[in-house]
Amino acid sequence: MAADNHSHEGHSHEHHNHSHSHGHGHNHSHAPNNKKGLTIALIITGGIMFLEFFGGLITNSLALLSDSGHMLSDAASLALSLVAMWFATRPASPGKSFGYYRFEILAALFNGLTLFIVAAFIIKEAYARFFDPPTVSSGSMILIAFVGLLANLLSVWALMKQSDVKENINVRSAYMHVIGDALGSVGAIIAGLLMLFFDWYIADPIISVIVALLILKGAWGVIRNAVHILMEGTPITIDMNGVKKTLESINGVINVHDLHVWTITSGLDSLSCHIVIENAKDSQDILQKAIHEIENKFKILHTTFQIEMSNVQHAEFKV
Repeated sequence: MAADNHSHEGHSHEHHNHSHSHGHGHNHSHAPNNKKGLTIALIITGGIMFLEFFGGLITNSLALLSDSGHMLSDAASLALSLVAMWFATRPASPGKSFGYYRFEILAALFNGLTLFIVAAFIIKEAYARFFDPPTVSSGSMILIAFVGLLANLLSVWALMKQSDVKENINVRSAYMHVIGDALGSVGAIIAGLLMLFFDWYIADPIISVIVALLILKGAWGVIRNAVHILMEGTPITIDMNGVKKTLESINGVINVHDLHVWTITSGLDSLSCHIVIENAKDSQDILQKAIHEIENKFKILHTTFQIEMSNVQHAEFKV
């Protein structure tokens, strides 16, 4: 019986490899688009970063300087996202059996953390300016910020059109950086108008703080999602009780235990579990049904099932 069970598990792993190749192919079908969108956004962001930096120095605007600083982190994050995609295409090895897909999640986490650092820097600089707001060349500031906004919107459009912003956390983290830039440009325009018409120079640090807080909100979402994946958390789209009930509803299944569902990288989820079946039932038939049910209902292609007869015993699981 032990040998029989082993053969069932081996069959499951055979399918597991077959499924993984499907998921792998599916993931790569988006890769060229993601790379194109990120590359366009990187070129635009890099150009506007220099414009806003020198514009901020000339006009003495913190809003512009802070936005150019944010753009510097954005350019770095976009470049890092592209590097992460290149890493993800590297083949799996005996030492890295899942390949380098997780590098994309690490890149997203790093991008989220850099957003926190940029926001903290903006708030620190704004605090100093609250007590003695300097004079700002508001007309030039508005013009530069407007050019920056148009460029940011172009980057957003390129990422939305070319890339998988919703599903790929790496692309989404880069996208959040660009959205933060757009908010910074809008803030700089508003501050410039208030200073131009009302000489209200304290508007510059006030708007900068508001933009920083909006950046923090977006960054927190990216960091929380990246940490959830790195902690092998259950994908938010998967109902674990639903998965368990689906498998246990298959005729001949007694129970399902040691069930785990986790994300390897965006769009590539994995499942493993033990399925205890009635001794008289055909284990291969149940295995095939389990594979199809999980693929069709939950879109998980990377599955590993251990089929066990009711008399199989093993140590208690720690997780």
